[in-house]
Amino acid sequence: MTDGLEGVVAASTRLSHVDGDAGRLTLAGYAVEDLAPHASFEEVAYLFLHGRLPDPAECAAFARHLSQRRALPAAAIEVLHHAAAAKAPPMDALRMAAPILSLGREENPMDDAITAIAAFPTIVGIYWRLRNGEAPVPIRPDLQHAAHYLYQLSGVEPSPERARALETYWNTVNTFIRARGCPPAEAEPGPM
Repeated sequence: MTDGLEGVVAASTRLSHVDGDAGRLTLAGYAVEDLAPHASFEEVAYLFLHGRLPDPAECAAFARHLSQRRALPAAAIEVLHHAAAAKAPPMDALRMAAPILSLGREENPMDDAITAIAAFPTIVGIYWRLRNGEAPVPIRPDLQHAAHYLYQLSGVEPSPERARALETYWNTVNTFIRARGCPPAEAEPGPM
């Protein structure tokens, strides 16, 4: 028996490359240290879905598309209320609400992925507020993805610096997770 995973391929991906010996992580030809602090979350999500960065018009359209899918079905909100009353762990609440996003829709992997990306911050934000005895806040289509997530948690529009810090974090974590062959993930809820 050997220690660790040296020499073991856990998963492969067409978009990324990890060179642990050289300390390099690239995604679709972009070094993580160049991509994470400079690209918006929407740009990186688009890159994950389409294999390339969007041009400005595509990024704006994709951001609008995400903002239009933030609202949750009433059944998902009801599940979150029940989960909060039972003090379910946040990941369990997310797992319970996520499948409800596809109710009444035809299966379409790309459409489902975009809906999940758009709605997960709303799910986590609503659940965070319910668990802390606070009412959910309205959906804000005018905010970028990271700013909307922070708003969902706190009920206050975040500063641009705070939203940018979260974007950089998400981009770094999601790039690393994607490079390991895992699906992208949202950050755990909590005050920042």
